[in-house]
Amino acid sequence: MAYCDKTGDNSSASLNNEDSRNGHDPATNKHPTPHSKGHANDCCATEEARTVSVPHGLCVKKKKLVLHVDLNNTILVSDAVTGQGTIAALDYFISTVTWGQMSKQGKWMWMSDSPSLLPPCEGAVSYYSQFGRVAGFTSSTAGRRFRGVLDEHLAMLRWPKELKGDKELAVKGEDGQLYHWILPSFFQLLKDLVAEGRDFAILFRTFGSDLPRVLSAVSRALTQGSHPLFPDLPALKLSVNETPGQIRCSKKGAVLTRAGERLSTRDGERALYQYLSSVQCLGGFQDHFDWWARNTYSILGGKPLWVDPFDQDVQHIFIDDNIRQNDKDTIVHPKVFLDRDGSETRTASTSELYDLCLVQNDLLRAISDPEYFTQRISICQENYDRNLQQGAG
Repeated sequence: MAYCDKTGDNSSASLNNEDSRNGHDPATNKHPTPHSKGHANDCCATEEARTVSVPHGLCVKKKKLVLHVDLNNTILVSDAVTGQGTIAALDYFISTVTWGQMSKQGKWMWMSDSPSLLPPCEGAVSYYSQFGRVAGFTSSTAGRRFRGVLDEHLAMLRWPKELKGDKELAVKGEDGQLYHWILPSFFQLLKDLVAEGRDFAILFRTFGSDLPRVLSAVSRALTQGSHPLFPDLPALKLSVNETPGQIRCSKKGAVLTRAGERLSTRDGERALYQYLSSVQCLGGFQDHFDWWARNTYSILGGKPLWVDPFDQDVQHIFIDDNIRQNDKDTIVHPKVFLDRDGSETRTASTSELYDLCLVQNDLLRAISDPEYFTQRISICQENYDRNLQQGAG
């Protein structure tokens, strides 16, 4: 194995030290695993991040949160589009967060023994980026060193044996065992937000076909208390709009539809921002996969996210496992307004909004840590408010 030498912390400026108190390295988003054993031979990401600033004079106050949440490999460990079950989806995710490089002799060399969201050093690429989807990655010769990571997280993901399976909330894996379909950490997030007295809304944003089923399952859990681990969810008094919406993009702009509602950026992007800022409780939209593919899976074809740094009342945060600090290979298109109350926007780089409005989902931690989503959102709030304070200072 060839390891990287430490080169100092060049990771996103928005990362802070809160993660270190939870056994997690904020510089590399690394996981303590049986394989890593505290190795100190991994280094940090090399790309520095800019941050959104706001004009002088804006003050900071408690804002409404609008959380845009991806489904597959974010709160679901499965993928209806690719037909991956629980084990295959988790195995695939691990191949996207393990890093190496090709030697001059054309041989793959691992650069780290533990998964991390960010590359451990310059020149490192994920196994997935180099070889594409590899069925049974952790059972292959190259990937078997990460088999323990797969087995450990599958064990945490299993539906409790003492509980009866639920037709909507439990799913049978390829090994015949029952697993959580929706991660418990998502339901814990709902409880935490209500306990904090937050004004918030959640919008599921997916390219896939699981949206109607997710809306139905979450609605049932929230209104009927159907989740055996969270029977008190009805006390949260949250509702779900079970009508799936759509967001379709083209060279002419974006069109949002849901039931009888229709908004288009041809009438100005501000209207879509105001609509998404005004939503209540939970709902969802299917985004435009073909547009992303036509734009070679780059930032310009991604799921649109409108951000207004002048808005003191609302903060939008997008959580997706395919958010990456490489704008040629990322899934969200951040569109930042240039002026107060204006309609003109610019495309912001992912690194500019990383851990302020964009969260690259760490599926392994979302499985292992019930407070994971709550912690990530808290970090985004702190970083965003810090930028507001700096802009007002």
